[in-house]
Amino acid sequence: MVFRPAFARFMLLMLTLSAMLTGCVGAPEPARSPVRTATTWNPPIAPEGRMCLANLSKTYANFTPLPDQYYGAGCSAVGAVRLASLRSDEGMLQVSNLGPVTCPLASTLSGWARFGVDRAARVILGSPLMRIETMGSYSCRTVAGTSRLSAHASANAVDVSGFVLADGRRITVLRDWDNEDPQIRAFLSTIRDSACKRFGTVLTPAYNAAHRDHFHLEVGNTRPFCR
Repeated sequence: MVFRPAFARFMLLMLTLSAMLTGCVGAPEPARSPVRTATTWNPPIAPEGRMCLANLSKTYANFTPLPDQYYGAGCSAVGAVRLASLRSDEGMLQVSNLGPVTCPLASTLSGWARFGVDRAARVILGSPLMRIETMGSYSCRTVAGTSRLSAHASANAVDVSGFVLADGRRITVLRDWDNEDPQIRAFLSTIRDSACKRFGTVLTPAYNAAHRDHFHLEVGNTRPFCR
């Protein structure tokens, strides 16, 4: 058989393609780089941060660690978590309207909610606590009347405005701080005193009119202040 040049080139091309396809069968695909965005990435957690998260887990709080956030103007939420619920002696405690809080604040809030608020509600008011209502936590702002950043600007403070009991009663700081019922006043006074033993700064309606409707609870203050 006589091969024409054009036919010979065609046969050579087909053999080359066949060899290339055979070599590709079963070959592993190239590794794909993981997709990473700035909002989901977090640097390694420092040992004290890991210890705090471990201790918070032991309280049976339902929480999610958050990536570090820097918002500019000195505002940040570093080593923060998002709390979904806290633990009482007999069940879970809801927490409303709460944004990012640092792990130390979450841990302190967890202890106060269980051993301070819930137990005071049972003993003084005869009903367990079901929910703590807040006015938020992180907020990039200064202390009123000053240029100093508030503890809210670093997610180290939370404003607590009310409490809902299992029997349906709702007690608010604004309405009930001077309530005629001595038991309700005793409840708010007791949980205020409990907060003062745990938090670095506690501000209540007794401090000024700006706090007439909430307790300002803050961690990280080396000079405790309670009023």
